Amino acid sequence: MADSTEWPQVAGPAFTDRPVHRDWLMDQARGLISFFLPVSINPVGGFHVLDRAGRPLWPDSTVRALHGTTRMVHCAAIAHMLGLPGADDAVDHGLKYIWQRHRDNTNGGYFWGVGDGGAVDDSKQAYGHAFVLLAASSAKVAGHPDADRLLADVTGILQERFWDAAAGATTEEYHADWSPISTYRGQNSNMHLTEALMAAFEATEEQHYLDKANSIAALIINRHARAQGWRVAEHFDAAWTVDRGYSGDPMLRPAGVTPGHALEWARLLIQLWELGGRAADWMPVAARELFLTACRTGWDAANGGFYYTLDWDDRPIVRDRYWWPCCEGIAAASTLYRATGDAVFEGWYRRIWGFTNRYFLDRECGGWIPELDDTLAPSQTVFTGKPDLYHALQACLIPLYPADGSVTRQIARSFD
Repeated sequence: MADSTEWPQVAGPAFTDRPVHRDWLMDQARGLISFFLPVSINPVGGFHVLDRAGRPLWPDSTVRALHGTTRMVHCAAIAHMLGLPGADDAVDHGLKYIWQRHRDNTNGGYFWGVGDGGAVDDSKQAYGHAFVLLAASSAKVAGHPDADRLLADVTGILQERFWDAAAGATTEEYHADWSPISTYRGQNSNMHLTEALMAAFEATEEQHYLDKANSIAALIINRHARAQGWRVAEHFDAAWTVDRGYSGDPMLRPAGVTPGHALEWARLLIQLWELGGRAADWMPVAARELFLTACRTGWDAANGGFYYTLDWDDRPIVRDRYWWPCCEGIAAASTLYRATGDAVFEGWYRRIWGFTNRYFLDRECGGWIPELDDTLAPSQTVFTGKPDLYHALQACLIPLYPADGSVTRQIARSFD
């Protein structure tokens, strides 16, 4: 029997150069968008979370999380740019909800969780604000008239309230009145802010966005991940010292090392390197090492899929497989292959898609299954229903475009 790390063999042209595969990717993207839109649009504001069958999980009103609202705006902007009818309604609907309901008109910034009666969780989270910046940037590229207002507002908040110039990265969390909740510093929020900063740079050509993205990457990856043998440290104290013992939210701040984030950083570093004129020589080297280390330590060679978390000796902590690390592995493998031409990345691209196609694509109900247990059976330990479009949609679309920009930028370029 073939070793799963040696199969499939890489022969012939890259999958992303084959017309049938490219059609298949776009078909998957269209299917995901059709699954989530327009049914996700909540008539009273924001977006529904969907159950497995694609129905509103809570048909009456419930809490809308900032990252859920903003990610849907980002994805709807992509769908609109692709020319899919009705996606413009979702962009408009989401932008209004961000501005009128998530935004704190008294103290500034954006509430983490809101319901029909107002803020349910009035904390101000760097993670959520990163996605406000991404949503605004994508809406601007898509041509929405309210995008500039949102982009200017969140840029000011990030600069005045979150940005730590001495560290060259963002602080983490505040109460509604901007008093600090904790001294915790997190890599996850900074990673997503890097993605959003690059999108804002693409949308505006304002250099300060790219400067911040470079600063974060230098701290999180070139300093800390390099020192940890290309394992991405997730949790830090106020002095940006790695906190290996931290254990928080099992979804957004789990204990240990998260291989999926190394895969995500690998893709982001290539994009950042390209946007910076290929001047930072360390970035492609780091991207390669992050990707291969995550695959070596986090991929289950016997059964496939990435373990969600590992301890610092590379032993699995959470053995469950989530869809999003495979999404990030697909995007990173295609990006690294385009940047380097190294067949090892094409091999991983085929391998990860093969696992994803077999286990995560929900052919019975549509969309993707978000979580598998260690036997590869669907489970709902952390995620319920079909919680997200963002990761899966980008996994389908990123491989279709060059590695030197975000999906929105590349779609806009294709019109030229």
